[in-house]
Amino acid sequence: MAISVKRAENKFYPIAKRVITRFYMPSGEGRGHYIIKKVLSIAEDDVKIILNRVLSNFARRHRNITKVFEKSYSNIEHILTDLNIAPDSLSLERRLLIGAYFTYEFSIESTAFFNPSIVEDPNQTNLEEGQKRIIVSFRATGEGHISSIVFRSGIIDKNNTLIFKPVNDLVDEPEVIKTHVSEKNQFRKKLDEMNIHKDIVEMVMDRLGDNFTYSELQKSIHESVKNVTLSYSKKNVIRAMVWLASARYEITFSLDTTISERVIFPVSDSERNGIEDARFVKFTDDNGSVTYYATFTAYNGFTILPKLLETKDFYHFSVKPILGKCAQNKGMALFPRKIKGKYAMISRIDGFSNYIMFSQNIQTWQNTQKIGEPKYPWEFVQIGNCGSPIETEKGWLLITHGVGPMRKYCLGVTLLDLEDPTKVIRQLGEPLLVPNEEEREGYVPNVVYSCGSIIHNNELIIPYGMSDSGSTFALVPLDELFTKLV
Repeated sequence: MAISVKRAENKFYPIAKRVITRFYMPSGEGRGHYIIKKVLSIAEDDVKIILNRVLSNFARRHRNITKVFEKSYSNIEHILTDLNIAPDSLSLERRLLIGAYFTYEFSIESTAFFNPSIVEDPNQTNLEEGQKRIIVSFRATGEGHISSIVFRSGIIDKNNTLIFKPVNDLVDEPEVIKTHVSEKNQFRKKLDEMNIHKDIVEMVMDRLGDNFTYSELQKSIHESVKNVTLSYSKKNVIRAMVWLASARYEITFSLDTTISERVIFPVSDSERNGIEDARFVKFTDDNGSVTYYATFTAYNGFTILPKLLETKDFYHFSVKPILGKCAQNKGMALFPRKIKGKYAMISRIDGFSNYIMFSQNIQTWQNTQKIGEPKYPWEFVQIGNCGSPIETEKGWLLITHGVGPMRKYCLGVTLLDLEDPTKVIRQLGEPLLVPNEEEREGYVPNVVYSCGSIIHNNELIIPYGMSDSGSTFALVPLDELFTKLV
């Protein structure tokens, strides 16, 4: 007999009008010279008229559009030097207008809004009995299939009804982006794990200290290759080194933003083509301190890099690569606490089975053990996790996904031993959730997929993506679920 699964009325779909600004350089700097010359030819009075029209058209869509134009202008100011024009000779209005020509809007969720995860909000004050304040993250996909992380906030009431705050049309990127210092030996190890061993690596590394910044690496690369004819393979090695060095950074959002306004858009070169499927978890350390982590997949258009996001308050985030020989493939999910003094992670290193890893260091994972492979017909193609395991009195509740005939994705459940999660105690023989007729139509048909669930008022609450297009929620009675596990 099937488990009672209640589908919530809440549904989330892409909102195309939620846009951010990006720097725009059409077809290289040759076009840049042309555009700037055209703007310089405009009379000063006309510059003010045109700029006012632009501001009137776009100011309500962004918090501080003039600041955006100033930043875009600063990116191309060097072209003025090429044209023998002193930047100080230009009026503020002309500089802002030039910046406007080198700026464009990007709709962060115009294509899809899917693969959510849910966690308890750090702020649980001023709630009634039986309520819980929540944060739900989503993978938002826009132009060029570039993905970012966005959020919605709400409350689960005593009846497990989900009530979400209205969404502000404004979207804000971080105010501050800070890159990190790389440690040489660790950097070399990660290159080895990526099977990058060309002699050009040592040429570049020998010029660097034990610790180095991204700009120092760029300088070393420039010095190392200026008298070297680079083969295609060596160029790829250099790209990989730059890619890895840019992978770690910190971002901070303005305190006057609501969480639905904050977007974590690709920052580093490793994320150039998207930040995919963040699995958030509320992690409680041995001393009782709480940190929110999310594992995600960075994609640069050619290869992936598993990464770890960390925050205490959802205003300030640090991002770093996940290292180690077992830090491969997609779909890593961190346990919400240490087990016997070690961090634990569910992974899928071979691409189709579930594994568990343990480590003293949350960033480095060297050993893994298989805990499950495709077992039932609805999951013969592959299995994987759908977010971090949830601790219960009966064991670690692991929501899984399975892929079967016609690449149909369904959700399943596995129960792991609480003290030794390498042991599978019980498992659902049938899918817990199957895409229905409404959910099976979308960008990628026949898919339900989640990146993290929560338990509240004795129900399992699963946010899930519907065929890579929109998102909703399923609620499952916990007691009934446990009786059906075999």
